[in-house]
Amino acid sequence: MVQINIERTNNPNIIKFVLNKMLTDGAFEFSSLEEAKDSPLAQQLFKLPFIKKVFISANFIALERYDMLEWGDVEEDLKEILTAYFEQNKPLFQSESKKAIEIYAEETPNPTVQKFVTNQFLTKHLIEVKNQDDATEVPLAAALFQFPFVKEVFINQNYISVTRDNSVEWFMVNNEMRQFIKDYLSKDNLIVTEAFVPSENQRSENSLDMNAFDETSQKIISILDEYIRPAVAGDGGNILFKSYDPENKMVNVILQGACNGCPSSTITLKNGIEATLKQFLPNEIEGVNALN
Repeated sequence: MVQINIERTNNPNIIKFVLNKMLTDGAFEFSSLEEAKDSPLAQQLFKLPFIKKVFISANFIALERYDMLEWGDVEEDLKEILTAYFEQNKPLFQSESKKAIEIYAEETPNPTVQKFVTNQFLTKHLIEVKNQDDATEVPLAAALFQFPFVKEVFINQNYISVTRDNSVEWFMVNNEMRQFIKDYLSKDNLIVTEAFVPSENQRSENSLDMNAFDETSQKIISILDEYIRPAVAGDGGNILFKSYDPENKMVNVILQGACNGCPSSTITLKNGIEATLKQFLPNEIEGVNALN
């Protein structure tokens, strides 16, 4: 099922429509109907008189408008147009064929966790499944738990971090696991069911109500999002802001994926996260504590 979220940008003339699937590996910009001759979707959008430019990249479509109206007047109509287009499985480009699924494995700082990266967008949620009983609404995780050595599964955007037990080493099962994930995704099997409801620890930072936090907490969340999370995601993990205590100036976070239980997580907390927060927020941060 196609899901599209509307996101405003720093440029009031540009709006983004973010999908729950990967659209393309490249980035494409069209400034006219003629330039968009190979993209049926861009051609359709240019028939709207207020569309100035069309950008297609990764899992989103960005549109730039002329000043004849405001996005608030048409954004819901545009969302319906895009939803209908993709639900009909129309191609982005004239010569487009089904993209082959690619999977490659990456080691992480945590020796028990392997990161499997794909060229397909998997989920907008931060899905952390601790055991098979919790995988009811996450079919991909349930399938991975069929391997007896799998202890935990973490899924985020375009990668899956799998935690193993001590019965095997990754070099013994790496190729088998990679092929299994490739076959699973190639058959268009579900990642999550429609009944899946993310828990508090499975919501992306973009879904947080920033008004619910004090000013310092808002700054901490922004710093984590911009400077810390990309690096942590590169290692197959994630960090979630939990709380800030203004009295003792301590920040509480939750580590997920490869970061949870990693031997170097203490170093990461002190030399990476804590040092970065102290740099940007001097005299406001005393330390960082991982609740898990």
